[in-house]
Amino acid sequence: MNERAVHTDEALDVVIAMHRLMRRLRRSGHGGAVHPTQLIVLALLTQYGPLRIGEIARRVPCSQPTATTAVAGLLAGGYVDRRADPTDGRATQVLITEAGGEILRSFARAQAEVLAGLMSAIPADQAKLLLSTAPVLGHLADLPAPPGDAP
Repeated sequence: MNERAVHTDEALDVVIAMHRLMRRLRRSGHGGAVHPTQLIVLALLTQYGPLRIGEIARRVPCSQPTATTAVAGLLAGGYVDRRADPTDGRATQVLITEAGGEILRSFARAQAEVLAGLMSAIPADQAKLLLSTAPVLGHLADLPAPPGDAP
């Protein structure tokens, strides 16, 4: 049996810290124009290009009905559009609009300003260490869910 390199209690500390930091960043930014799940959808569309709803749900991760609801709100706001999937005419893809890109950049910029301000209060070596984790966190976010995991 393989022993985990990181124990659950250690990972729990990271989870709690990330949740607290993200809550602080969300509360400091724009209020209510776009839901956090919708921001994730916009970021995914920016990163990967047009996606089907099922792929959005897998990458968020969330249920397909939650992804559908998030996309419906973004459609109503003019932040995304739909088009026929070029590989399957029966399916549609969701793509980000200019307005969607602008609201994403605006939210991200505001949260980055808050984070940069917070990071200025910690030692430079800790700030550099935190910045170096971005690729690792992105990689973890993109790993497939283990079988049986619910979104």
